[in-house]
Amino acid sequence: MFEGDNLPVLRSLPSGTFRAITLDPPFNTGRKRRAEEVRGTRVSPPPADSGTGADPGGQDPVEGRLGFAGRRYEVVRQFTLAFDDRFEEYWGFLEPRLEEVWRLLADNGTLYLHLDYREVHYAKVLLDGLFGRECFLHEIIWAYDYGARTKSRWPAKHDNILVYVKNPDRYVFNAEAVDREPYMAPGLVTPEKAALGKLPTDTWWHTIVSPTGKERTGYPTQKPVGIVRRMIQASTNPGDWVLDCFAGSGTAGAAALELGRRFVMIDENPEAIDVMRGRFAGQDILFVPRPATAR
Repeated sequence: MFEGDNLPVLRSLPSGTFRAITLDPPFNTGRKRRAEEVRGTRVSPPPADSGTGADPGGQDPVEGRLGFAGRRYEVVRQFTLAFDDRFEEYWGFLEPRLEEVWRLLADNGTLYLHLDYREVHYAKVLLDGLFGRECFLHEIIWAYDYGARTKSRWPAKHDNILVYVKNPDRYVFNAEAVDREPYMAPGLVTPEKAALGKLPTDTWWHTIVSPTGKERTGYPTQKPVGIVRRMIQASTNPGDWVLDCFAGSGTAGAAALELGRRFVMIDENPEAIDVMRGRFAGQDILFVPRPATAR
């Protein structure tokens, strides 16, 4: 568990280490962030028939950094960010971290990026450019029915989870390992199927963390273990490494620990660090303090 800014920590980790990376970054609320300067290295152009979006004429239409999916990423980026300057600030914060995430994913690894309805449509277009459209696996809808309800519009009661894989031909998906759901109409299936339950679809009905439940840590944006456990069950095997660089209350670590996976978590919020120290008290977890120069 690392305390501090996640970007330098990510840059220090070895490539291809993690079978699953779960990211739950702060949602864009319009708050200004300092965007890191991104410097990239131009790589050799991929073949015209590689499916990466390269210009078949061999001419690079844009000077600047390449996306992982080919030359056209910068064009997509410019056009997409032109729609909303508030998202440009947010993407300036996320983009260098997502580039590191791509590097850190194993070739058969999977990224789960948790956003909300305000940002997901922009992020989907840009992630298609960064990872390659063929690497998009799912959009998962986490639906819940809790909290206040506005009467001026349809109440928003879901979050969005974008799922990308490093290699669409090699990713891990353990369907039989995932927690099953009860059938909504058990009388329409055999008793054996009803007892087993069904594999969840891409719409996950799951309550938020109860304000009075045992799982609650007191951290304001805590996510339920059941949601993250399902990701780790599906996309990793026992002993694999899991990363969460916006660790918050440590839910990804708690799920990984429960399932026999190894994990790395990063957060710079002192409140989050305190919550995780309490949550993992008695466990053999190494906490790496913030570098002295960053204090």
